[in-house]
Amino acid sequence: MDQGGTGPVPGEGTAEVATRRPRVAITYCVQCNWLLRSAWMAQELLSTFKDDLSEVALRPGKGGVFRIEVDGDLLWERVQDGGFPDVKALKQRVRDRLDPARDLGHIDR
Repeated sequence: MDQGGTGPVPGEGTAEVATRRPRVAITYCVQCNWLLRSAWMAQELLSTFKDDLSEVALRPGKGGVFRIEVDGDLLWERVQDGGFPDVKALKQRVRDRLDPARDLGHIDR
């Protein structure tokens, strides 16, 4: 119970502890104004994987950084992967990490 007595603290004695869901972090360059692109990608991931992710975090960075990680593991890096992912590629990489057998419907066709 939290100190204020308003209810359980997330993660303490809840089902969330037993079934931890992955966390996605999108680090974007503030100097390059990539916030909107990052927010759009976060929205797409949350719409598609709403029951599978614990959160999608937006992390400001500098120096042209753009990277997407799932639980700290690199999923996409702008320089290494040659630019930004289109939404199809991003959702497929997240799916492959979370549940490779999952059908993404029209995205997989």
